[in-house]
Amino acid sequence: MIYVLHALLLLLSLAVFLLLIAVVRTVFSRLFRKRTSKYVPLGDKGREDEYAKKLSEMIKIDTVSKVGVDKPDRIEEFHALLKELFPLVHEKLEKTDINGNLLFKWKGKKDDRPLVLMGHQDVVPAEGVWKHAPFSGDIDDSLVWGRGSADTKCTVMAFFQAVEELLKDGYSPEEDVYLSSSCTEEWAGPGCPSLVEYLKKQNVKPFLVCDEGGGIIENILGGVNGDFAVLGIIEKGISGVKFTAKSTGGHASAPSKNSPIARLAKFVNAVEKKSPFKRELIPEVRLFFKTLSEYASFPLSLVFGNLWLFGPLLTRFMPLISAQGAAMMGTTICFTMQSGSNAFNVIPAEASVTANIRFGKTQGQEESLRIITKLAAKYGLETEVLLANDVMPSPDMNGEAFKLVKSVIKQTFPTIESVPYVMTGGTDARYYQEICDTCVRFAPVLYGPAQLKGMHGTDECISVSCLPSAVDFYKNVIKACGENNGF
Repeated sequence: MIYVLHALLLLLSLAVFLLLIAVVRTVFSRLFRKRTSKYVPLGDKGREDEYAKKLSEMIKIDTVSKVGVDKPDRIEEFHALLKELFPLVHEKLEKTDINGNLLFKWKGKKDDRPLVLMGHQDVVPAEGVWKHAPFSGDIDDSLVWGRGSADTKCTVMAFFQAVEELLKDGYSPEEDVYLSSSCTEEWAGPGCPSLVEYLKKQNVKPFLVCDEGGGIIENILGGVNGDFAVLGIIEKGISGVKFTAKSTGGHASAPSKNSPIARLAKFVNAVEKKSPFKRELIPEVRLFFKTLSEYASFPLSLVFGNLWLFGPLLTRFMPLISAQGAAMMGTTICFTMQSGSNAFNVIPAEASVTANIRFGKTQGQEESLRIITKLAAKYGLETEVLLANDVMPSPDMNGEAFKLVKSVIKQTFPTIESVPYVMTGGTDARYYQEICDTCVRFAPVLYGPAQLKGMHGTDECISVSCLPSAVDFYKNVIKACGENNGF
């Protein structure tokens, strides 16, 4: 018994010692750290008004895109508007149109380090009750309102405007520049793949691809105040999986045990209660929290800045703090659809639930599907994979192209910090990773709580004040790709 007490005292002493080290490190680092990361708009009213009006006109055209819905007339109308708003781009650049998916080539003095700027034309359906009609393009309260304002006609406007202004100034790029815009991004359609296939045939291998995905995010986590340039470096894989339970059916007045719906319910409950997938602090996620530790409240700074000690606690309790933060740590599953019999008094001969699975870096497509299939079999369920794309690899964060992006962000937004993160959603950039080693998902616009809530929701909007800096970001990245800065 004495030996056990000695062992417990030794463990307690060690824990206190380690905690003391973590506290001292945190206090010391806070004495010398930069304490704020805040986005400061340029305050250029003339440019704000000009860009807001252009974005407004783009929003007014309903470019809703989803599986089974084809609106070529609306896409053509949108293209005609782009030509009207950005005449020099259409006059000076080589345009390729593949079934409504656009690729503009701005010929540079060299072609060994091409740059691709991306943003999609299509938007998701606009349902529910809106303060401003979803395709009104209203400019009110220093905001541009409407479907696509934040996701992501704002970036399409910004990079077209950047090239338009550079052309007006007589600028010629050192390297080839491509403007890429698909019209099927919202449902992972064939648009962007067709553009990539075209570039492959031209033997084009981009040095850098900049797409949506990240952005300047306000108050990224509770307890971490400020605005941060969030760069999506890993895009999680995605799968649609159907789980089916079968029986002989029958009348509900004489139910048998373990019916299809009961088995499905047990399975769903088991997964919801305890995820079969593990969470892990991969290096990219560690860097995310380490960077934020310098701007967090003391308790979070203590945890985020000392993952060598608190890492296991963070992975365990992050779902209680932030669903987004937890999703970056591994594979997730969410049940989204279900079906059974067509009558309330009939036991279904077949019932099913469908889930959306997002593959993490630690457990990719193959391992994650094997785990969930094995678990489903315990409940007598059949598993059908409807679609699957694996997690995309991270770019070299010490490479020249990635350092260039960070440098341009610092040049354009000198008062904010850059933070890498794992993208839990999907973008067209995944298709470009076949021909480009550095695809960075960053939209140079401010996304506050209202913007994040409005994307794919109601009352989507974007701040007018962030548009000039967005245009400047694209100008700066075009110029930087032609310079030999030794990044």
